[in-house]
Amino acid sequence: MRLTFWTGFWIFLLDQATKYVVLYLVNLPAQPNQSYDVFAPFLTLRMAWNRGVNFGLFADFDMRWVLIGVALVISGFVIWWIHREKNIGRWAYISAGLLVGGALGNVVDRAIHGAVADFINMSCCGINNPYAFNIADISIFAGAIGLVLFTDGGDKKKTA
Repeated sequence: MRLTFWTGFWIFLLDQATKYVVLYLVNLPAQPNQSYDVFAPFLTLRMAWNRGVNFGLFADFDMRWVLIGVALVISGFVIWWIHREKNIGRWAYISAGLLVGGALGNVVDRAIHGAVADFINMSCCGINNPYAFNIADISIFAGAIGLVLFTDGGDKKKTA
């Protein structure tokens, strides 16, 4: 359980630190339609405020507090579930920390800014990706995949 806490803590800190740099030091929001090539064309900084969920779904609706509530409930459930499980390995604890740390990073954005600050854009091979994401999004995705791969999902197999 300690591994979950520390993974979540460091992911949360990394997410908030990168957002601070992009929002206040680079001041990307003050430069509309501006992007910075970090490793062109693969990695670009491009500001986007996401009021919805993945890929901006439901962004037309004012769901700020609903999405905050959903993220907190899911985070609480994951912590409860991981704490309750007895026969899971190190990677399951790390995965839970990734998911919870990322979710809480996006919760802070929604609470403070009313939207999630997305700024990482990746394109490749002539395909122009219009979407941006952040460290929290990567962590949530990796954590969810990890929980699927590194836990048994509660299915206890009985031996004959």
